[in-house]
Amino acid sequence: MMTKPILDKEAVENLLPQKFPFVMVDKMFSFDESSLVAGLKIQSENIFSENGIFLEAGLIEHMAQSVALHTGYVFFLKQEKAPTGYIGSIKQIDIKKLPNVNDEIQSTITIIQEFAGITLVDIVTTLNNEEIANGQMKTVLAK
Repeated sequence: MMTKPILDKEAVENLLPQKFPFVMVDKMFSFDESSLVAGLKIQSENIFSENGIFLEAGLIEHMAQSVALHTGYVFFLKQEKAPTGYIGSIKQIDIKKLPNVNDEIQSTITIIQEFAGITLVDIVTTLNNEEIANGQMKTVLAK
């Protein structure tokens, strides 16, 4: 099931357990049962912005919150509150380039496996259709 994009920052925030100033996604471009494309326009006041650059930690958090957005939207569709999740492990993250303030990044998450609240995903982050980071991580839902 494909859905319409959600481009309203507040609507996206309502799908996440994270709250300001720790929200690292502000758009959902597409969703289906096994994938999602999320976006973030990097603001100068972002806590992971330093000297006009979006830091590695912010990029990794954006990737993780893209997974959280998928989970949050699944629970929204079931009319349930989204649970808190955690990064269980990062198998590999390859960061090729750091974006700047005012850049808009997109992350595509593809679910490889999901079982008992543990989700394994592949993530590719792009800037202007150029891959700037990729990786694989496991997220775990809090019980």
